[in-house]
Amino acid sequence: MWIMGVVGVAAGASLFLYAPSLAVISRSLLLLAGFHVIGGLVLASSLYVSGGRDLLRRWTRRKASAPRDETFDFGWGPGWMNGLAIAALVCLAGAILAILTLPGLWPVAFLLVGMAVLLVAGNTIMRGFRRLDQVVLPMVDLLSGDHDLVLDAGCGSGRTSIALARVLKAGRVIGLDRFDAAYIDDGGRALLDRNLGLAGLLDKVAVEIGDLTAMPFGDATFDAAVSTHVYDHLGREKARALSETLRVLKPGGRFLMAVWTPGWSMFAVANVLSLLLTSKGGWRRLATAAGFEILDEGVFNHAWFVVLAKPRV
Repeated sequence: MWIMGVVGVAAGASLFLYAPSLAVISRSLLLLAGFHVIGGLVLASSLYVSGGRDLLRRWTRRKASAPRDETFDFGWGPGWMNGLAIAALVCLAGAILAILTLPGLWPVAFLLVGMAVLLVAGNTIMRGFRRLDQVVLPMVDLLSGDHDLVLDAGCGSGRTSIALARVLKAGRVIGLDRFDAAYIDDGGRALLDRNLGLAGLLDKVAVEIGDLTAMPFGDATFDAAVSTHVYDHLGREKARALSETLRVLKPGGRFLMAVWTPGWSMFAVANVLSLLLTSKGGWRRLATAAGFEILDEGVFNHAWFVVLAKPRV
């Protein structure tokens, strides 16, 4: 977030101070006011997400997990929900500035407009993660019985735990997480309890604090496991986490994993950085190297999912 803040402050200051000083801008009251408004908005937003939000909470003595209303809150802050829209606004302002000051640079202006459209699409995708109709899992053959013990690997603020516990009959969910994700308010721990309480599922979900690469469970503990948008954050530890997941599953147990992979949706969200994500083929190789069998795969909520199974023998 601090990187976004620094870049945003620089862009906002340029639009607020430098652009209005140009003759072609200052001669038009509409352009002069427009660049001041856009620059001020970008400056304020950048300062807010890079530290101002925490300062405001301290001044108002408001806790990060304080509920605003009686609905689920998965902790995605305004920087993640609106940052791409602010970036789109910067690109659009840059395109106007380029075409007015240096008309010969129209290809650059055209590129900036295209970037703005892409960023708006990415912002729409990001905001969709807050929607309640995305608190779901794909329809797959995962459970072996009514009394399954299921691991939610990297449970965070509870989106997957809620979706899973809703379909379990007499089974239970164990949510495991370190609760240190910087992009979720308080790492998700307090939000998890609140969301489970709102869903009426506190009695069906237990929570453990631990690392996915060294799980605090014995061999063959779980009948099934689920993880969404977690293993793609593990960097070089992906293979180790997959091996640990295999270890704690019972023979024949299944693992539903959903991750972000390179594609148009993720390109809209992360641009060229999305190309650094592990591909579907890369995940298949990692899973089979860990000892899993691949049973099923598909796409839901812009993520690629795969159903893996621990061999019975």
